[in-house]
Order: sequence, then C-alpha cells, then structure tokens
Amino acid sequence: MADITRRFGWRHLRSAPTAHIRHHKRGRLAHDGQGLSFWYRSLSAALSEVPVDDRELAMAFHARTADFQDVTVQATVTYRISDPAEAANRLDFSVDPDTGSWRGAPLEQIATLLTETAQQHTLDVLARTPLAAALVDGVASVRERVATGLAAEPRLPATGIDVVAVRVVAIRPEAEVERALRTPAREQIQQEADRATYERRAVAVERERAIAENELASQIELARREEQLVDQRGTNARREAEEKAAADGVRTDAEAARKVRLARAEAEAARETGGARAEAQAAWLRVHGEVDPATLHALAATRLAENVPRIESLTLSPDVLTGLLAKLGRPEGGAGA
Repeated sequence: MADITRRFGWRHLRSAPTAHIRHHKRGRLAHDGQGLSFWYRSLSAALSEVPVDDRELAMAFHARTADFQDVTVQATVTYRISDPAEAANRLDFSVDPDTGSWRGAPLEQIATLLTETAQQHTLDVLARTPLAAALVDGVASVRERVATGLAAEPRLPATGIDVVAVRVVAIRPEAEVERALRTPAREQIQQEADRATYERRAVAVERERAIAENELASQIELARREEQLVDQRGTNARREAEEKAAADGVRTDAEAARKVRLARAEAEAARETGGARAEAQAAWLRVHGEVDPATLHALAATRLAENVPRIESLTLSPDVLTGLLAKLGRPEGGAGA
C-alpha cells in the first residue's frame, strides 16, 4: 500500500519499488511507473497501484479419481503482473487518494481465476487416473497439466498476468482410505521387522549356545587340570613321605648306631672302671689284710670322726674310756699313761 501524507490540502504519495503507480488527472495520465513519489490533489486525482513482485498463491481443493475415491490436492502457484497497465484496465487496482488502500479486491480476483483454472485441469487429470497411480505418479502429472493449462489460458495474458512456477505439494486420500492403503505396507514392514527380530534372536541363541559350550569346555578343562593337580599333589605327598621315611630311617639307624657305639663305649668304660675298682679294692683289701688290726681300728675311728658332726667338748667317764680302750685292743694301763 502506498504511503500518503497530507500537507495544506495537498497529498504526497510515496510508493514502493515493487508497486506500479498510475496517476490520472482530469482523465489524463500524469504519472506512470514504479517507485514514484509526487504531490497531487485528491479531488482531481485517480490513482491505481499494481504490485509487480512475485506472489505465492497456495490452494487446496478436492478431486475424485477414476475409481471414485476423494483426494485432496495441495498446490502453490507463483505469478506476477507483467503488464500493469493492462491489469489496471481489466481489474480494479484503484486506491483511495486519501488513505492509499485499495477500493476493491483485485488480488482475490486473480487468486480465484488461478485457483479455478488449476482446479479444472487437476480434476480433468485425476478423473482419468486410479487412486494408486494418482498417489504414485499424480504429483508430476498434475503439475505438468496445471502448468500447461495455465500457460494456455487466454485470460491470463489478457489480464497482464504471467505464471512463474507451479508446485504440487501433495495428493492425499481420505484418512480411512489412507490407513487402508498403508496396512499392506505396514504388514510387510512388520513381517520384515519380525523376521529380523527372529533372526537376531536366533543369532543371539546361537551365540549363547556357543558361549555355554565354551564355558562347559572351560569347566571340563579346569576339572581335568584340577584332577592332574590332585594327582600331582598326591604323588608329591607320597614322594615327600617316602623321602621323609627314608630320612627318618637313616636318622634312626645313625641314632641307633650312635647309641650302640655309646653303649659299647660305656660298657667298655664300665669294665675298665670296674676292673680298676676291683683292683683298687683288692689292693685295699690286701693292704688292710696286711696291716695291724690296731691300725685299722684307728683308721676306722679317724674315718668315723671325719663323718660325725663337730664336737666342741667331750666328757668321758672312766668306765666309757675303759670300754673304749678295750675295744681298741689296748691294755688299760696304757690308757692311764
């Protein structure tokens, strides 16, 4: 929309570069071009603003296929007004000289023209196409047919409109039909998924079996090695016992031999000692047999005196002294002396 300002009864218009302005003053064309800026009087001016930029027109409509199935077509048409003067002559692009807003709805007229033309060619294509083919190849065929039909439409060039591009976004059936069409594919996908799941489970089971067999083989090998270890330990224990018994036998024999030698030495020493003692005793007896009895008695008294406790003082009566001397074999007179 043009930008209009007021100054002392005059109006100033400033348009955008993408808008074509036509200014008629008293029936004559005063200004004609894009991006204009000028002063005018509202009572004598007739203004038209025609957009010349590319515009997108989204459309959606229903159609029926050859097998009587309803589908929804979503498309977008890009167009531009290439001849603003012709468009302003055929459509009402006039604007209010005071506000700059359109007095009519020219873009809605263009949208209706393009939508109905595109819908007409779309219905013609889909009416001869089954639903399955329309869902598979319908987008391309509808786009080509609509583009060809719009290019051949005589009203568009006459109105100064050029179609830049046609895009068909989607062709979709009703929700129930779409679910029904999806069911076989979903079932097939589910079957493939189940098959993949079963194969994965089978592989997992096979791997678990291999792992179990490896574990069992490991346990068997471990048990066999433990058996060998037990046998080896028994052999080592028996060998150790035999070696210990042999060592004990050697030690016992050595101890016995040592004891025998010791006993023999002790016996020999005892014989030698006994012989010496016997000889000493025989010599002692022989010496005592040759000595006077009185000397023996004196020697016996001396020995006795050595073994009796110490006596500090001794008092002998005459009778005791007499008896003692008599036992020593001396005469009484000697004792008195």
